[in-house]
Amino acid sequence: AQVVVDTVSAFYQQEQAASPESHNAVISTLSPSMRRSLKARRIRGGAGSSGILQRLEIGAYFGAWYALNVIYNIVNKKVLNVLPAPLIVGTIQFGIGALYCALVWLLRIRPFPKLTKEGKKAVASVGLYHSLGQLASMISLGAGPVSFTHIVKAMEPFFSALVSGIYFHKWMPYQVYATLIPVVCGVGYACLKELNFSWLAFGAAMASNLFFALRAVMSKSALQSGRAAGTNLTPPNMFGLVTWAAFFISIPLALIGEGRGFEALWSAALEQVENTSHFLRAIVLSGLFHYLNNEVMYLALGSVHPVTLAVGNTMKRVFILVASVLVFRNPISLQAGIGSAVGISGVLLYSLTKQYYESLEASAPTSASKAKISAKKMTTKSKAKVGKR
Repeated sequence: AQVVVDTVSAFYQQEQAASPESHNAVISTLSPSMRRSLKARRIRGGAGSSGILQRLEIGAYFGAWYALNVIYNIVNKKVLNVLPAPLIVGTIQFGIGALYCALVWLLRIRPFPKLTKEGKKAVASVGLYHSLGQLASMISLGAGPVSFTHIVKAMEPFFSALVSGIYFHKWMPYQVYATLIPVVCGVGYACLKELNFSWLAFGAAMASNLFFALRAVMSKSALQSGRAAGTNLTPPNMFGLVTWAAFFISIPLALIGEGRGFEALWSAALEQVENTSHFLRAIVLSGLFHYLNNEVMYLALGSVHPVTLAVGNTMKRVFILVASVLVFRNPISLQAGIGSAVGISGVLLYSLTKQYYESLEASAPTSASKAKISAKKMTTKSKAKVGKR
């Protein structure tokens, strides 16, 4: 299942590179109109050719994100159909992603990250909920169709809004929460008479929504603590560290949950497949696609506006639903189709509304700045009165 977007980037505060003194000197000699022209060129992406290249790069990110996500869900479901051990398969996928990160660091493709004591605590807490959320998603995907799991997981914004409000004691405007009504109603209507309804798949998907919401809260809490987490903590590096933490945490969970019966399940799986090497390759690819899918998503996050990413994330879920129906031929009733459309549309509406009110809040003056303005006005009035006297 897809990992939610704002999990690891919360640890990473981008620093703007300082311009050289010579560059600043040149800028200071420009007229105001020339400065505005230069700023406009930067916003547009410079020359026309560079703007086209930037759009092509963003399109490539989204295309790779969709493709990797769809392929992962299909390959993962095929593996679970043969080997019904979602906890162990999920743990193996974490391990494959962790090994990929280690290889990237050993080859010095990326600088090796270093964590402080506070950073280790933050990674461990986020890794815990990342592990629980992904393993719950694996249980849901193994117990029911891919389409059903993603219909239920459309309720993830509802859990995120609820958990965030309770934890931070900060509630959004009622208009934002009102957009969650079609999400809840749509998902409920879709599941009411779903042909492939499974309480295990439903419960695990709902648990996954809760764990991923808690993961996002832990990420935001670590960011707001103001404590340094370490060095070389780019978004891909942080996601790699969280993947390692999730891998270690998931090992005992998998062994306790499925360790005793795994040998029999593995033997039965090898008897079902025609080619053992192809089956092993599918397991490895599922772990690699799961990791790369999230990494490409972070690249897309850094290249587009959050509203664009919200729309893209909604459309991604539609692609997964359509692809899973085409590949696995799972029948979806008209009621489920209508409910899914309403629920997914509600997710998009929620994302856009939330982003709108967050932008208003960010642009509004803070209470401190308001106090300064009022104090300045009072000082001006008092000076004016003294002058009249």
